[in-house]
Amino acid sequence: MKKFTLTGMTLLAGFLGSAAAAQDSRIFDVSLPLGAESHQAVGVLKFGEELERLSEGRLKIRPQYDNALGGEREVVEGMGLGLIDMGITSTGPMGGFAEPFLLFDLPYIFQTPQQAYAFLDSEHGDALARTLHDAAGVKILAWMENGFRYETNSVRPITVLADLKGIKHRTQESSVQVDTWTALGTNAAPMAWTEVYTALQQGVMESQENPIPTIYDVKFYDVQKYLAMTQHVYSPAPLMIGAQLFESLSPDDQAIMIEAAEIATPVQRAASKEMGERLVGELETLGMQVTRPDLAPFRAAVQPVIDKWKDTVGADLVDAAMNTQPQQ
Repeated sequence: MKKFTLTGMTLLAGFLGSAAAAQDSRIFDVSLPLGAESHQAVGVLKFGEELERLSEGRLKIRPQYDNALGGEREVVEGMGLGLIDMGITSTGPMGGFAEPFLLFDLPYIFQTPQQAYAFLDSEHGDALARTLHDAAGVKILAWMENGFRYETNSVRPITVLADLKGIKHRTQESSVQVDTWTALGTNAAPMAWTEVYTALQQGVMESQENPIPTIYDVKFYDVQKYLAMTQHVYSPAPLMIGAQLFESLSPDDQAIMIEAAEIATPVQRAASKEMGERLVGELETLGMQVTRPDLAPFRAAVQPVIDKWKDTVGADLVDAAMNTQPQQ
């Protein structure tokens, strides 16, 4: 009887240990707006590689490409509600959750990627992350990037500001962006990302703006003839996780997740830079006509937009962003 009891206890302990180990293992679905060859995917896949390495195989990711889990706003909401594990998105929809994020919709705030990195990697980026956590229940793990955004259209080459006049332009779902592109002379209207390609294809919209790697990944060159190097907005791409999900992890696993994101971020930023430089030539080869207009008139035209929205975003935050010194 005593031998049976010890054996039973041993078996039970082994079973419980196996169950605990199984519970410690997790696969996180990660939403991406773009495809497996995109600059976003480089960062997410590197994050997954490091997550698996640091956790000795217990923690893994399962990328969900091309908006498979929903549009960007839906993904942010889904993470906050615990319906989606993780995601990487632009900051376009986030001003609807937390007004300080409208900073990234304001035109010509950042001049170089290094300036943006210095701002995002400082206490200002930490404060923005806390704002989103409190407003939407979403934790930012890392400030990856989409990059600077550029205008494309199917109407005419943009060589001077006046060339934008009257073009039907799609913005993200942001009042700041609508104001910006109205100030630049277009007929601007917001539209969800998942609808944009079809709208351009059908002529419902004639123009859009995005980073070069995104323009290439989505094949906008098939429906847009002209690319203007406007560099009007710097667009981060935060890698995020639902706050409740993150807080349900053990402290060790939380630390592993943060470390994996920190390792992946410079890799993703470097890929974004490399693609942004290389793919302009690829887009020209594919038939796009590239123009490089003088941007001084563009900056002057949108200054009233900055003045209008500065207090809403937070005047101190806008000033801090504009005055941040680039990383060396």
